[in-house]
Amino acid sequence: MAVPKHTFDYIVIGGGSAGCVAAWRLAGEFGSRVLLLEAGCDYKDWILKVPAGFSRILGGTRYLTQHRTVPQEQLGNRVQVIPQAKVLGGGSSINAQAYMRGRAADYDAWGDIAATEQWSWEKMLPHFTRLEGNQKFNNRFHGASGPLKVSDPGFICELSHIYVRALQGMGLPYAPDFNVGAPSGVGYLQMTAARGRRCSAVDAFLRPLSGNAHLLVKTGARVRRILVEKGRAVGVDYVENGRAQVVRTDGEVLLCAGALVSPQILMLSGIGPAERLRTLGIPVIADLPGVGENLKDHCGAPIIAAAPGSYGYFRQDRGLRMIINGLEYLMFKRGRIATNGVEACSFHVPEDGAGDPVIQIYCVPSTSYVEEDVRGVPVVDGVTLHAVLLRPRATGWVRLRSADANDLPLVNPNYLADPNDLRHLRQGVRVARDILEASPLKEIVRGEILPGAHATSDADIDAHIRRTVKTDYHPVGTCRMGRADDPHAVVGSDLRVRGVENLRVIDASIMPRLVSANTNAPTMAIADRGVSLMRGGA
Repeated sequence: MAVPKHTFDYIVIGGGSAGCVAAWRLAGEFGSRVLLLEAGCDYKDWILKVPAGFSRILGGTRYLTQHRTVPQEQLGNRVQVIPQAKVLGGGSSINAQAYMRGRAADYDAWGDIAATEQWSWEKMLPHFTRLEGNQKFNNRFHGASGPLKVSDPGFICELSHIYVRALQGMGLPYAPDFNVGAPSGVGYLQMTAARGRRCSAVDAFLRPLSGNAHLLVKTGARVRRILVEKGRAVGVDYVENGRAQVVRTDGEVLLCAGALVSPQILMLSGIGPAERLRTLGIPVIADLPGVGENLKDHCGAPIIAAAPGSYGYFRQDRGLRMIINGLEYLMFKRGRIATNGVEACSFHVPEDGAGDPVIQIYCVPSTSYVEEDVRGVPVVDGVTLHAVLLRPRATGWVRLRSADANDLPLVNPNYLADPNDLRHLRQGVRVARDILEASPLKEIVRGEILPGAHATSDADIDAHIRRTVKTDYHPVGTCRMGRADDPHAVVGSDLRVRGVENLRVIDASIMPRLVSANTNAPTMAIADRGVSLMRGGA
């Protein structure tokens, strides 16, 4: 990677799902000189390579920055933790590997908001398929030869199968593929994995460029601000190994640091709400009041029931079971270590039966899902049904804590601030209870643990939701795309930052509306689409 200093066509800030795709295309396909700056480390840790390893990562700090929210008023002033990846590959290196795209209507809504067809489902679908190397599907909705490997889980436990049969018995149709633009019904999730190994953005896009003279990747490089001269982005100020560094570009700066950090970097650079920037002593480069606003995130609440451990994953990481599972994985790259443990899910429309699904329920074949907010609940053999709010109406924000780049930003997702969000989650809890009472699931369930049989009224269920609801790790929208006359839009349909030349944001923060799905695959598609638009593609 012998790229000469100060001769970069592009500086990419953030080596996550979006940054890896952008660097891969610019350096690998177009031969551009690219510098990729990632604040986290590279990794060789086995736990990041096996599908089951993600559950061991989420509570730590080696590969994660644990962002703490401001007290959430609707959650009894609980402070939530929203972990964000601090490792090359970003969320794709530490997430549950679910490969989901959302609904065609999600992307068509982006186009409506931005007054352009450039971000419609029909425009985005080719970017999903060109990136995808699906091991099962090969049709107009899927690619089979792309670098991002996608497959069925390497193991599906009996409890997941029972869940699917229970929903079918309730009349929900079986969905063989959730990624054709209208996810509904019940079925099995695909993963960004193949042959028993996680396929992160690093594996898919950066490792193949190892030795490419056009790409220089720097890890442990924390960006402090973007350098802007005469209204034009010309470089980046960052810290590497404790030393301040400045690098300049003849071309563009691409900000791909995610929905919590991309707005922070913009504001530290003087791009954001002018009054707040001046209060912190930051010179204003561009007054963009929308920077940091429009934060959206999926959140969900658990319903937990006891069930025999032989059906699920309880204590499969201990004693003799751990040894057997480890040997099976080492020898055959299959078995319980070759799955993320979240293999089946279902989608549920509003109570009146009209409209698109508002709730997604994941079947988690374990009760070890219980987190610190609900400690005191007995951890036993069982199942967790996690009800997720797909289209939250509540909107939050990200703001600077100070003018010091070392300080994490203030984060307020504003969970449940809209009454409709609580109403839909309440519906999700009730639907999950109905599922537990459906055959063949009811034959193995031995009683509800959480919220418990005593919780019958709306008020009881609401109290349970407020006590247990948590992030689903999908923050978006804080540098949102919009029309030229939208005062709160941060970027246009070409992802250029308003009022600053040669600066674009290319990550999940540009989503004007949260997709009805996990955000990893959409974020990669955004990056691929963004590069195509940069290079003059239609």
